[in-house]
Amino acid sequence: MSSTDLFAGTDATPAQVRREVVRRLQQDTRFVVATHENPDGDALGSLVAMHGLLKSLGKDVEMFMAQRDLPLPDEYSLFVLQDLIHEVPEDIGERTIVFLDCGNIDRSPSLVLSGGAFLVNIDHHHDNTLFGTLNHVVADASCTAELVWEIYLELGITPPVPIAEALYVGLVTDTGRFMYESTGPRAHQMAAALIEAGVQVQTVYRRLYEDVPLARLALLARALGAVQRFDAGTLTLASLTAEDFALAEAGQADAEGIVDHLRAVRATKVAALVRQLTDADRLGESKVSLRAIDDDVDVSQIARAQGGGGHRRAAGFSTSLAVDELIAFLRAEIQAQLGHSAPLG
Repeated sequence: MSSTDLFAGTDATPAQVRREVVRRLQQDTRFVVATHENPDGDALGSLVAMHGLLKSLGKDVEMFMAQRDLPLPDEYSLFVLQDLIHEVPEDIGERTIVFLDCGNIDRSPSLVLSGGAFLVNIDHHHDNTLFGTLNHVVADASCTAELVWEIYLELGITPPVPIAEALYVGLVTDTGRFMYESTGPRAHQMAAALIEAGVQVQTVYRRLYEDVPLARLALLARALGAVQRFDAGTLTLASLTAEDFALAEAGQADAEGIVDHLRAVRATKVAALVRQLTDADRLGESKVSLRAIDDDVDVSQIARAQGGGGHRRAAGFSTSLAVDELIAFLRAEIQAQLGHSAPLG
């Protein structure tokens, strides 16, 4: 399969590329839809919505997700994952692969390395590596779900309530409940349209942000009790060990959202949550979640240096570095972007 971008070297507008995406979705008959590892609300919402769209067009479509990404975090249990597969299908060479919300193919390479017939890359990460045969990447979109919603509009299809809910979850989570800088007029127009389509906002909100398991609260307490600050508060960091997860009787998914508490601390430029991974095949690794307060520091640049990626203000990566080595790396990267030659002490 060639990864040559059909629109490379052209001045094609997002609308023109979207129309080509629609043409491929209508023309091709067999698909696999996929997203990045450890999928978040936008990844899952976009994935479910694209699967539903292809089903409504009468296509043969399967949804790929690695077994290690299941079960989903409790707040995402509202998603119905139909036609779910965990292994690359034998007929992958005859299927079009649609990747959603995946800025870097290294975050989910197995399908691509196996060679699909055609690869459609739909995403809004500004550092997307344009790995598709057809790349519909719009960096100023609020979320990938917004791009999928616009494809529904292009086709003149009103999403049924379960799909509208999936798109709304993608929107509300990736805009930080409409508070992040990516939130523009289009995001609110999309929200209004999805509410008109039947989304019950209070129900979705409660599912995402309330009805919290006690284990998640216990894990948050342990993280907040381990907060460290560096360089006059520029970096606010907390670490969670395997022992913390065990004592809180919590899973990895229960760490979701903790980094946003760190982000809210006064004088912070970058918030970091470091959590030891407890999967048997990833012992010795840690997952690092980064949040920036403003554009003074691009945390996606920091994440890319460790093989990860994301947005300017929200990114992450996995690492085998010891915590002290990791902290030294983060301090140096942050201070370099702020124009300091060395950490402040």
